[in-house]
Amino acid sequence: MDTPRVGIPERLAERMTMPEQHEYLRTKLTRRGMLRAGAAGAGAVAGAGLLGGGPGTAAYAAPLSPTLITSPATTRVSGALVAPFGRHLAFGADPQTQMRISWQVPFAVRKPFVRVGLKPWDLGRRIDAEVRHLHTPALSKKLPSVDQYYLHAALDGLRPGTTYYYGVGHTGFDPAEAHNMGTIGTFRTAPARPGKFTFTAFGDQGVSYHALANDQVILGQNPAFHLHAGDICYADDSGAGKPDDVYDARVWDQFLAQTESVAKSVPWMVTTGNHDMEAWYSPNGYGGQSARWALPANGHDPRHAPGVYSFIYSNVGVVALDANDVSYEITANTGYTGGRQTAWLDRRLRELRARREIDFIVVFFHHCAYSTTNSHASDGGVRDTWLPLFEKHQVDLVINGHNHVYERTDAIRRGRVARKVPIGGTADSSRDGIVYVTAGGAGKSLYDFPAPDSYEGHVKDQESVPSYHWEKGRGKHRENVEWSRVRYTGYSFLAVECEPGRHPRLRVTALAESGERIDHFDVVRPGR
Repeated sequence: MDTPRVGIPERLAERMTMPEQHEYLRTKLTRRGMLRAGAAGAGAVAGAGLLGGGPGTAAYAAPLSPTLITSPATTRVSGALVAPFGRHLAFGADPQTQMRISWQVPFAVRKPFVRVGLKPWDLGRRIDAEVRHLHTPALSKKLPSVDQYYLHAALDGLRPGTTYYYGVGHTGFDPAEAHNMGTIGTFRTAPARPGKFTFTAFGDQGVSYHALANDQVILGQNPAFHLHAGDICYADDSGAGKPDDVYDARVWDQFLAQTESVAKSVPWMVTTGNHDMEAWYSPNGYGGQSARWALPANGHDPRHAPGVYSFIYSNVGVVALDANDVSYEITANTGYTGGRQTAWLDRRLRELRARREIDFIVVFFHHCAYSTTNSHASDGGVRDTWLPLFEKHQVDLVINGHNHVYERTDAIRRGRVARKVPIGGTADSSRDGIVYVTAGGAGKSLYDFPAPDSYEGHVKDQESVPSYHWEKGRGKHRENVEWSRVRYTGYSFLAVECEPGRHPRLRVTALAESGERIDHFDVVRPGR
């Protein structure tokens, strides 16, 4: 893929942070600058920004553009000829009473809305939707400029443990009309009291037949929600966090269309990976994510760090983090929160652990705390910054992506194996430590392991394997590790069955895209 001729000396480009890249691109790719460079499509750049039609728009507009238009755009295309696609759900901060419905249209539409009700033939409640217009200029000679329209509706005041029916529409397209009834979807709010449920998780999906296959097997697990640990669609195929990264915004259209079969009924809770930093849209590279997703706004800074938030479902507290902030490997956004994310994490884990109704805390983010692949291995920034907090507050399970494999550890405390957890084994997270899972086999091309070659099963007793972790400012530090317990190099995902009660338990299973069980283990805690 061609990259833009940005004219940045290589030694400078290596050091540019995401805000510096954003400023450079915004300066370089103005109408005047593009005309000077003879680039096609220059006129589309002027006035790039969001089109907002609902509450909360300004919070998303500010990082993207100084231009904010407070009414949806009009179009010459009849609304009756524009069909919504790419529906995806997400919880609000309270999954018992809040749901966020998002979708996409190929052209601007008038007066978008959601209809919702308790029966598919009675969608009496109508909620206006917000439009977020995202403009992407031609970032290389082979890419066109792109305008995308993402719509979001906030549903509040819902009943816990209730199935709702919904349809999305706009002027000229009403989902309640008989010929559009096939577009109606469903969702279910979190229960008022703890009960047994399943959630699924993976990272590094992209657009592929393997990604689609994983989605269909996930749907068969009937999950209450799904966690996506970053590197969502790979519109930016490089992921190096450098000024010559080129992202094709059209890949997001393909991804959301692919994911709709699951995400239209299963809340799709995402966080940010290195491939999700797209410098054009905002100083931290997350303006595109803010336009495309509506996530809980209860993290330390929802405006600038949309992938940082938490929610509670039944007896499980879930925390999403942005590991780009602490990474020693890919440093374009390292330190961008000035420590605020980590301070928030400390407070939030303390709050969750103090709540009597919560048995388990699950944390997910992109870069691996513990992995042994040849490609990325482990990130020392994650280890140095967050692992002490995970142990301090007795986190029960950590889920990562980044490495395109399945791998998991024994139970680890203070960087060492505290208890071996073979396939079918059990770890008491309050006593034995934390099991770390890399679930990066969602659909993108797969990685491999160093010798001994990939194995599906146990690491032999006392056997260590060579690996490395990234050190601050020093690159790769070689190490031999004993904590790598199970490896698998095929496409896969996690299914976690959560059981509350006197003896709470997480039953963690890794499934291949074929549905075959690769690995399983339990995490338990003393009942309250």
